[in-house]
Amino acid sequence: MSLVVGARRSPLSRAQAAWVGDRLRERWPKLSIEYRFISTAGDRDPGTPLPEIGGKGLFTEDLERALREREIDVAVHSLKDLPADLPDGLMLGAVPSREDPRDVLVVRDSLHSAAPDDGRGDVLRRLPAGARVGTSSLRRAAQLRASRADLDPRPIRGNVDTRLRKLKDGGFEALVLAAAGLRRLGLWPPGAHALDDGWLPAPGQGALGLQCRAGEDDMAARVQALDDPTARQEVTAERALLAALEGGCRVPIAARAFPRGEDLCLRAAVYDVDGGPPVEGVETGPRSSAFAIGRGLAERMLEAGASRLVERARRLSR
Repeated sequence: MSLVVGARRSPLSRAQAAWVGDRLRERWPKLSIEYRFISTAGDRDPGTPLPEIGGKGLFTEDLERALREREIDVAVHSLKDLPADLPDGLMLGAVPSREDPRDVLVVRDSLHSAAPDDGRGDVLRRLPAGARVGTSSLRRAAQLRASRADLDPRPIRGNVDTRLRKLKDGGFEALVLAAAGLRRLGLWPPGAHALDDGWLPAPGQGALGLQCRAGEDDMAARVQALDDPTARQEVTAERALLAALEGGCRVPIAARAFPRGEDLCLRAAVYDVDGGPPVEGVETGPRSSAFAIGRGLAERMLEAGASRLVERARRLSR
C-alpha cells in the first residue's frame, strides 16, 4: 500500500513529516510513502505579522484542500496551528506522542556570556532594560509585557534558522521559540532557556495532529495506530478550552494540560493586550473527561473576566 504524506514546506514541517513517515514504516515496513510539501497562506506572506494577516487556518487550509482533493492521504500539522473546528469530511486521526510543549527564551550570545544561568530559572529577569524580544505570537508578546513592562516585543517571521540568524546579527536581544521545534530540528543554542512555572504555552503546542479523510477505514486505521492516549487527552482539554473561549491567533490564550495521578490538570490564562493582569484558572478531573475539563474551565474564566480580554484583543486586531 502507498500513502502520500503532506506538510508545509518549512524545514520544521519537513522534519515532522519525516518523523511521521518513520513511525509508519516501523509498523509497516513495506508501506510506500511519498511526501508532498505545500505552500500555505501563512507561508506566502512572510513579511506580515501573523495577527495582521488574521483568519483561521493560515497554515492548515491548503493542506486540508489537498486532503479533500485526494492529492495527499495524511496532513501533518503542528497541532497549535489547527483550528478546533474541523471541516466536514476530515478527522483528526492521531495525536502522536508529544514533544516538549514549553516555550524557550533564546538569549543573544554576548548577553548569555555576560549573564549565564544563575540556576534560579528566571532568565527573563536577567534581560537588560528595554530588551528587544522577537516573537511572531500575540500571546507571547502579551506574556512578555505581563512579565516585565519594560521589555520590547517585536515581530519576527521566518524559519527557525532565519530567526536565530537575526538574533546573532544583533536585531534582537532574545527570541521566544517553541522547545518542540528546536528539538525536532536538533537545535538547542547555548543561550536557550526553557520557560516554565508561570509561563504557559499555546494550546496544543508540542503536539502533532495527523489529519485524514473520514470514512476511509483502512487509511484511518494506519494513522490511528500512531495515536498516543495521554497526548490526545491533553490536547483535547486544551482545544476544548480554546474553542469555548473562541480564541485564535488574534487572542492571547495560553494553556497546558498534564497528567496528575489518575486525573488530568489543565492550567490556562487569557492575557490583556493592554498589559493589564491576565485571567487565570486551573481545572482538574478524570482523564476520560478531558473535553469537559476544558469547557468547564473556559466557562469559569469567561465569568471571571476573560470575555472582556477576548473582546479587547479582537477590537485591537480589526
